[in-house]
Amino acid sequence: MACIHLLLTLVFAVSFGTPVEIQRPRGVPLTKKQFYEENKPFTCLDGSRTIPFDRVNDDYCDCKDGSDEPGTAACPNGSFHCTNAGYRPTFIPSSRINDGICDCCDTTDEYNSGAKCENTCKELGRKEREVLQKMAEVTKEGFLLKQQLIEEAKKGQQENRVKVTEMQENKKQLEEKVEALRTVKETAEQPEKEAKERHLKAWEEQKAAIRLEKDKAKMAEAFLELDDNADGFVSVSELQSHAELDPDADGTLTETEAQGLLGGTEQVDTSTFESVWTNIKEKYHSESLSEEPAPVETPPDEVKEPVVDNEPYPEEDVSEEDEEDDDEEDDYHEEDDKAPPTVRTPEKSQDDEEAMPPYDADTQVLIDAAQKTRDDFEEAQKALREMEDQIGNIEKELSFDFGPDAEFTYMYSQCYELPTSEYIYRLCPFNRVSQKPKYGGSETNLGSWGSWSGPENNKYLVMKYEHGTGCWQGPNRSTTVKLTCGKETVVTSTSEPSRCEYLMEFTTPAVCQEPTNIDLSPHGHEEL
Repeated sequence: MACIHLLLTLVFAVSFGTPVEIQRPRGVPLTKKQFYEENKPFTCLDGSRTIPFDRVNDDYCDCKDGSDEPGTAACPNGSFHCTNAGYRPTFIPSSRINDGICDCCDTTDEYNSGAKCENTCKELGRKEREVLQKMAEVTKEGFLLKQQLIEEAKKGQQENRVKVTEMQENKKQLEEKVEALRTVKETAEQPEKEAKERHLKAWEEQKAAIRLEKDKAKMAEAFLELDDNADGFVSVSELQSHAELDPDADGTLTETEAQGLLGGTEQVDTSTFESVWTNIKEKYHSESLSEEPAPVETPPDEVKEPVVDNEPYPEEDVSEEDEEDDDEEDDYHEEDDKAPPTVRTPEKSQDDEEAMPPYDADTQVLIDAAQKTRDDFEEAQKALREMEDQIGNIEKELSFDFGPDAEFTYMYSQCYELPTSEYIYRLCPFNRVSQKPKYGGSETNLGSWGSWSGPENNKYLVMKYEHGTGCWQGPNRSTTVKLTCGKETVVTSTSEPSRCEYLMEFTTPAVCQEPTNIDLSPHGHEEL
C-alpha cells in the first residue's frame, strides 16, 4: 500500500497575528502531540504494540485502538481531530474523513476527497462570541441582582426575627388578657346561670299549673258531656256511649268494661270522677269537638287563576244576565282575595301558648352583663389566634432552605405562570405546581414542594415537587424544575418527558454565579 504519511505543518495566528508553527500528524490534537515524535517508533496509545513511525497515517490500521491512523479512515474505531482555528476544536469519527461531507468547519477532514468545503470557523466563532458575550452580560447583571436579593433577604430575615420576638412578647400579654377575661366571664356567667334557672323553674311551675287547670276544665267538660240525664252522676250506661274507651279495642265497650273503668261501681259523682278521668282522658273524644263542622276546603279549581279558553263562543249565546252573574262572581273572588289574613290564620298551638315569657328586668341585666364579658373574651381569643397564626407563618418562612445566602427568599409566596396553547402552568416556589386548562376546567396539582434535588456540587439548581394528583391508572404527578441564570424570574418552558412527570425550565438571578474572565478573542477556543 502506498504510504501517504504526511507531516502536517500548521500555522496559527496568535496574539495579534504572531505566527506559530506547530508540526504534528494530521488529525492529532495538540494534547497528544508528544506521543507522535517523527524520529521515534510509535507505540499504540493503548500500549498493545509498537510500530515504525512511517506506518502512522499510512491508511492501514495497525493499532487495535486506531491511534496509528488519526488522519485516515483506515480504522473503524479511530477519531479525527478538527483543529477549527477561530472556533472550537472537535473530534469526529474517522469514517467521516474524505467522505465528501464537510464536518470540520476548517475543512481539514476533506483534504483528499475533492469536496468543495468552505472554512466557516471564523463566522461560527464570531456568532459564538456574540452568544458568550450576551451570556456574560446576563450573568454579570444577574449576579448583581443576586447580590441585591441576598441583601434584601438577609435584611428581611433579620426584621422577621425581630418581629417574631416582639410578637412573642405580645402573645404572652394576650394570653394573660385572655385568662383574665376568662375569669371575668365565668364570674359573670354564674349569677346569669342562677337567674336563668330561677326563671326557667318558675316558668315550669307556671306551665304545670296551667296544664293542671286545663286538665281540670277538660275533666269537668267531659263529666257534663257524659252525664246525659244531668243527675250529677256518670253511670255505666252513659259511659258506654263512648266506644273509643273500649280497653280491648274490639269496637264495643261492654257493661263489664265500663264498670271496670268506673272503678267497679255503677256510677260516680264529680269527686270520684277525677280518678276515672286519669284512666280515660288519653282516649276520650269530646262530643263538642265531634259536633263541630269540618272545615270546608276550597276545591283546587276555585283558587286557580282563571283559564282563558282558546275556543271562541258566539257572542249571541251570552246574555246580559250571564254577564252580570260573571261580574258578580268576579267581584266575589276579588273580595275573597282581599280578605284579612286573620281569617285563615290557625289558632295558636300548645307550644306557642307555652312559650317561655321574656326574662324579667333584673335577669336581663345579668344576661347582658355576661354577654358583654363573652364578647370581650372571644375578641381577645380571636386576637390571640391571629397572633399565633402570624408567628407560625413567619417561623415557617424562616425555616425554609432558601439557599446558602437566602437568595431564593424573594420567591416565597410568589407564583409564576406560563400560558401555552392549551394550558396555563403555574409555579409557586416552595409550595406547588399546577396546570389549568386555558379555556375553563378544574386545576390539576402537578406536585407539592419536596426538596432541592440538584447535583452534589450545587443542589440549588433543581427543585423537586412531588405527590401531585394521581394519573389515571398511573403514578402521582411530579415536576422537576431546572433553574438557570437570568435577569428575570420567569418560567421559560414546560414539557412532559415521561408520563405524569413534568419538566419546567425556570430562569432566576438567584442562581447566577460570579462572572469569571472569559476569553472572547477570535482564538479563545483554539487548541494549538
